[in-house]
Amino acid sequence: MIFTASQIAGILDGDVEGNPEIAVHKLSKIEEGEEGSLTFLANPKYTSYIYTTKASVTIVNRDFVPEHNLTTTLIKVDDAYTSFSKLLEYYNKVKNNKVGIESPVFLSETATYGEDLYLGAFAYVGSNVKIGNNVKIYPNAYIGDNVEIGDNVVIFAGAKVYSETIIGNNCVLHSGVVVGADGFGFSPNENNEYSKVPQTGNVILEDDVEVGAGTTIDRATLGSTILRKGVKLDNQIQIAHNVEIGEHTVIAAQTGVAGSTKIGKYCMIGGQVGIVGHITIGDYVKVQAQTGIGRNVSDNETLQGSPALNYGDFNKSYVHFKNLPKIINRIEDIEKKN
Repeated sequence: MIFTASQIAGILDGDVEGNPEIAVHKLSKIEEGEEGSLTFLANPKYTSYIYTTKASVTIVNRDFVPEHNLTTTLIKVDDAYTSFSKLLEYYNKVKNNKVGIESPVFLSETATYGEDLYLGAFAYVGSNVKIGNNVKIYPNAYIGDNVEIGDNVVIFAGAKVYSETIIGNNCVLHSGVVVGADGFGFSPNENNEYSKVPQTGNVILEDDVEVGAGTTIDRATLGSTILRKGVKLDNQIQIAHNVEIGEHTVIAAQTGVAGSTKIGKYCMIGGQVGIVGHITIGDYVKVQAQTGIGRNVSDNETLQGSPALNYGDFNKSYVHFKNLPKIINRIEDIEKKN
């Protein structure tokens, strides 16, 4: 795709200083700018590069005043970083604006869909599926029976959505995501053999949820596993049956959340965190990477360690952890003298 400086300025409500007809067809870092590329300057540490960059167009803040001659055309905006992000969003929207049903696909006669559907080759859409407007389902995706999908949803290649799942508006499921597989429910008998407990619930993703590649979200045993509005999950996360995650909580990669745990809203959970089942984590909680949580957590706590400690207590304790050999030697010396 090719855009001129004037077209980009129109999208961003910016002003052009330089050649308004100069065209760009790719993006670049300012220090790696090439002819035909678009870049931006937001961090003052990179200001020197604007005088050497070969990028054809550079987005800058309105208050930027060059001290030397420039070879790049400027687009001045209120906030260069925000405007560049907006442009990336626009670019992705245009790039991914596919429409139509490719062949071969399986689309059940009982499935319904709205306007501007894209259904990629080898996709499967089961019985009684309801699909909203402007939904993009990429090749090799699987949509099970009785699934409901809202408007403006993107389901990337190879994602699997099991039956009875409900997906709200503006959600994104990346490749390899599995939503609605059975929860890990098995009951031991007197011989220590395990029988499967039927998982008869579903998964609900509310509006604006994004799920990273390879992440799995299990259906509930009874009721629903629920991700509330605005939840963002990174890649390779495990969400077990009957978990509930509050609005706008974000979770980083390789975290595992065991069954029936409730996580509050606006939490930030780092990578490789382990959370046991049947506990409640409050709102606005921050959890450092590789923390293990085995207890209920109150609102606004910040945790680190395994088992998890208050973040401040962990840092104070760590000073002693790393000095344990010296402390033991001192104690042994005192005991010998006595």
